[in-house]
Amino acid sequence: MSKQILILPGDGIGPEIMAEAVKVLELANTKYQLGFEFSHDVIGGAAIDKHGVPLADETLERARAADAVLLGAVGGPKWDAIERDIRPERGLLKIRAQLGLFANLRPAILYPQLADASSLKPEIVAGLDILIVRELTGGIYFGAPRGTRELDNGERQAYDTLPYSESEIRRIARVGFDMARVRGKKLCSVDKANVLASSQLWREVVEQVAKDYPDVELSHMYVDNAAMQLVRAPKQFDVMVTDNMFGDILSDEASMLTGSIGMLPSASLDSNNKGMYEPCHGSAPDIAGKGIANPLATILSVSMMLRYSFNQHAAAEAIEKAVSLVLDQGLRTGDIWSEGKAKVGTQEMGDAVVAALRNL
Repeated sequence: MSKQILILPGDGIGPEIMAEAVKVLELANTKYQLGFEFSHDVIGGAAIDKHGVPLADETLERARAADAVLLGAVGGPKWDAIERDIRPERGLLKIRAQLGLFANLRPAILYPQLADASSLKPEIVAGLDILIVRELTGGIYFGAPRGTRELDNGERQAYDTLPYSESEIRRIARVGFDMARVRGKKLCSVDKANVLASSQLWREVVEQVAKDYPDVELSHMYVDNAAMQLVRAPKQFDVMVTDNMFGDILSDEASMLTGSIGMLPSASLDSNNKGMYEPCHGSAPDIAGKGIANPLATILSVSMMLRYSFNQHAAAEAIEKAVSLVLDQGLRTGDIWSEGKAKVGTQEMGDAVVAALRNL
């Protein structure tokens, strides 16, 4: 029986980077006889233009029926002025919540070829390999109540809520421990337990889960210190587990250690490893349509999809090797370019990965 993959290019540079990732995926499908079938739909601003909402019901049902979802990016200034509840980003939040994609895996790996593209000195980041495990369907992004109210003095006040239940914390903690167990056996749980009640419960539950993983060394760190330590000595970390908002911020910070957020893939998984895969970067409307966006994060998201949702490790490793070979050739999009390297566009980079994969 064939496996179904739903492709959602999204907005901005989404269609451009997705076109290159799909070429790589189609070659892997043929080369490794994976038996995938593909379908395409819209999300975010593109869905607003077509359906009036950022995620149509029929698109959500197609996502439920698929074995995996490959997504580009959503949002852009075109839709900034519309009502908040139907802005493009709400479609992304909705599909994550409705599919139960609670575990967001964000690797920050520095390819040795890009050591000079990092914002830090090579000796600080050389060999960097961090995995950030971010809780994705709870916390302040989904919490209620939220809104704006008028105070007695007539001033407006906006408010959000940051709730976490024991079960939500426990299940993401287990993902963190499981990932650490097969890597360096070190897990750092990041919170703000000195201030936030949600973080105090977070730390308590993580400590309980740790009893089931005696082989994994657990440490705790406040999020402000974690942000500093990522810049000061990032290689002290192996796996980090944290909540939705902290994970969003820290993973973007970690991206600069690797040279560019254009290099960072991600996987968002449910309890059965069905997932949605997307680059960590946004829709970059300022460069949309110029053919200069880096497609490697999306291509590497394909690799994550093959590994986590389909257990196709050989194909996943081949894609990662193809990316490394292309970097060996000195090809760089503008975000990772440095003197002496060949600056290429989106399509050229995608074609080079396809050629390298074909020759493996």
